[in-house]
Amino acid sequence: MPYGTIALIFAGVLFIGMPMGMSLVGAAILPSLFNPRFVYNLEAVIRTLSVSLDSFLLLAIPLFMFSGVIMARGGISEKLFNIFAFFFGTITGGFPFAVILTCLFYGAISGSGPATTAAVGSMTIPYLIKRGYDPVFSASIVAVAGGLGIIIPPSIPMIAYSSIASVSVADMFIGGVLPGILIAVCLTAYSWYYCRTHGEDKAELRRHCREIRNLGLFRLLKDGIWAILAPVIILGSIYGGVATPTEAASLSVYYAIFVSMFVYKTLKWGEFMSVLRETVKTYAPILFVIACAMCLSRVMTRLQVARAIEEMVLAHLSSKMVILLLVNLLLLLAGMIMDPIPAMMIFTPIIMPCVDRFGMSHVHLGIIMVCNLAVGFVTPPLGVNLFVTSNMTGIPVLKLARFSIPFIFSFIAALLLITFVPGVSLILT
Repeated sequence: MPYGTIALIFAGVLFIGMPMGMSLVGAAILPSLFNPRFVYNLEAVIRTLSVSLDSFLLLAIPLFMFSGVIMARGGISEKLFNIFAFFFGTITGGFPFAVILTCLFYGAISGSGPATTAAVGSMTIPYLIKRGYDPVFSASIVAVAGGLGIIIPPSIPMIAYSSIASVSVADMFIGGVLPGILIAVCLTAYSWYYCRTHGEDKAELRRHCREIRNLGLFRLLKDGIWAILAPVIILGSIYGGVATPTEAASLSVYYAIFVSMFVYKTLKWGEFMSVLRETVKTYAPILFVIACAMCLSRVMTRLQVARAIEEMVLAHLSSKMVILLLVNLLLLLAGMIMDPIPAMMIFTPIIMPCVDRFGMSHVHLGIIMVCNLAVGFVTPPLGVNLFVTSNMTGIPVLKLARFSIPFIFSFIAALLLITFVPGVSLILT
């Protein structure tokens, strides 16, 4: 069966709104329906679905999600925001800076873009609006900065990439630190420009900054240090050789329980089952999609799709720069219609052979893929972060999308640096 036919059918069922998991499984079954002698049939698909998640590495995904949900109950975003507002509240764009930094640090707790957007936005968007900032600007900055949740470790898409690319999760995690900081810097640069050109209510902002500073730095750090320490403990245990990524995920759960129950005292034993239910409802669909994507990945391997695309690309293109630009364009388009994890599972086996000819690091490629797909959180028609902020504020999704364009360009400017300057991703690995 021609590759193009499978791709068109897959794109068609996605366009009409079929769930991602069913679309992936349907595409995996298609070759055996058209050719009964094709070895990867329905029975093989079912077998893959039943065994593909039997992975010690993938166990880290629900564990990191579990710890993120627990920490979210502790009002972590507000504690982080107050610390950053203490330092930056008096400068131009200071409070938007604090929002971006809060998303950056909260991403190191949740590992998820939408979760970061929801947790940070529920507190900071009303706060910015009360300080006189435009509601659409306030919502769009959180929607775009929420994408940092999958770039800063521990990142759930990075774990998925590592499982299919056979790359060290630890290397992926440390490789995402500087790119995440670079993107945050680019977003703050536009925020500063916007606030300078559109103006701020300086008197109101100084008054609220004084209120925060009157609490005292020691008190703010005492409340927020537990949240700041979470990524330090997780990454420190991995790079110190104390724990594997999955064991570090388990450690993060115990840490989150300790902080939420005994330090912040925001989580009671009676609420524990509701936390478990929320976690299961969050990660079960993700793991199902991963299993379905593995089915399609095995079909593409049998059909030698990656080799065919590699030969076609390299027959017409020999410039590494042009190929990397095409890779970025492909992933930006994929992010508009697909979640990051299934996009990772589908496109990694296709893209990797094309860049291997140039000796490109698989860690560098993984960071490029994650950063590209993070843009998809704020690009319609999928744009999950846009829908999250729209539900919180009542602002139409398309209006948010239009206002987010300058932020997206700032994001892409950082992405180009990450793409063509490998040291940004690799210097710490």
